[in-house]
This record gives sequence, C-alpha cells and structure tokens, in this order.
Amino acid sequence: MKDVSTQSEPSSSASGPYQWHMVVDLDRCTGCEACVVACHAENNIRISGEAEAAQGRAINWIRIERYWEGEYPDVKVKFLPVLCQQCDEAPCEPVCPVYASYHTPDGLNAQVYNRCVGVRYCGNNCPYGARQFNWIEPHWDEPLHEQLNPEVSVRPGGVMEKCTFCVQRIRAAKEIATKEERRVRDGDVTPACVQSCPSSALVFGDKQDPNSHVSRLSKNDRGFHLLESLGTKPSVTYLRRL
Repeated sequence: MKDVSTQSEPSSSASGPYQWHMVVDLDRCTGCEACVVACHAENNIRISGEAEAAQGRAINWIRIERYWEGEYPDVKVKFLPVLCQQCDEAPCEPVCPVYASYHTPDGLNAQVYNRCVGVRYCGNNCPYGARQFNWIEPHWDEPLHEQLNPEVSVRPGGVMEKCTFCVQRIRAAKEIATKEERRVRDGDVTPACVQSCPSSALVFGDKQDPNSHVSRLSKNDRGFHLLESLGTKPSVTYLRRL
C-alpha cells in the first residue's frame, strides 16, 4: 500500500492540510452493492468461496448491512453501507504492537501491510468490524490475474487489510495538485465506491474546504455517526432516511 504524503503548504488546522471525509445518504442507497464490486476490482481484494464465507472468512472492505423497519406486515428493508470509519480516535491504532496501523496527517487510518504481523489486535478492537484478516494467500485463475490494479499491492496471507478511501487515488490527485502549485480541488478525488454508486449516495471530499460538497453535507441536520457514543470521532457521516 502506498502511504499518504503531506503537502508542504501551511496547514489550516492541527489535523493537517486535508481532512478526507465521506457522507453516506441512506435516503439514496438502494443496496445494489455496486460499491462492493468496485472496491474489490480497484483494491485487488480476493474473492472468497462459499466454504470460506461459511467459516466467516469472506473479505469485503465495504459491506451492505440490511435491517428491517416497521411491524409485520408493514415491514420495509433498509440498507446501511459500512466501511472503515477512519476514526480520529481510532481504537485499532494504539493496540498494534508493530505500529502497522497509524493515523496520517490527512485524517486517514492507514495500514502498513509489510509491517503487519497478523496478531489481529486491531481487528478485535474495531467496533465496526471493518478490518479483515487475510486467511490465505490470494489467488486469481487465468486470465483474471490480468485485471489486477498495478497501483495497489496484493496483500499476502496473514495480514490485516481494510479500506483506505482509495489512498492511491488520493495520492495521484495530490501529486497533480503539487505540480500545478495548488490544493486538491473538490471532485479531484473519487474513490471507487463513490464513482460506481448509481444513486450518488456516497460523497467524498476534503472537509477542511468549507465550500466542498462533503463539507456542506456533513453539517446536514440528518447527519449522524455510527456508534457515536464510543467517542471514536469517525470521518464518515451518515444521513438519516427521511
């Protein structure tokens, strides 16, 4: 995995020059799982078979949780996309004995795969179940191996892996902005899940920019955070259904 670099320009707050944030509008989510498929393709996530899934060893960096509202027979199914919340007070970080999980200046909870020793402390300490343990060596039959993204490493067996808001796309946008001597503009970075969502339920951007779409949406009256009482300060805001 490529780490997140920092800009040389002055920081506008203690958290760094950028603060990457995502907003999930539950009123728009249809549960189609296009985001799940796009995340697999973009980040070289191996496909788990039926036997592995039955053992609880399926790997998904983003998953669609389903729940029911109402009383029978007037019952409706609802959908809740769950991914790494990129917590500012991440409970997964202080328990890692080799500092494989750490916080970047941009507010991302990064994972150094070649440093991970697979003790799974971080996964056990994550209240969102967002960290995945790679139980086996990944394998793609020919010609499926040709679809792997060359900008993302293929994680070996025995390491923890997770969503990083498509950090490779973030770095590419920051490198272009640095060459042009400017900040990353709103819309320059689009993670795979956001790009693939047909209903535009996912919005991503820099919360430090008060004019960005994600910054405005995060202040919406419908906004809430998952397990907010834990004090993890997530960087993912959900908008309640109307």
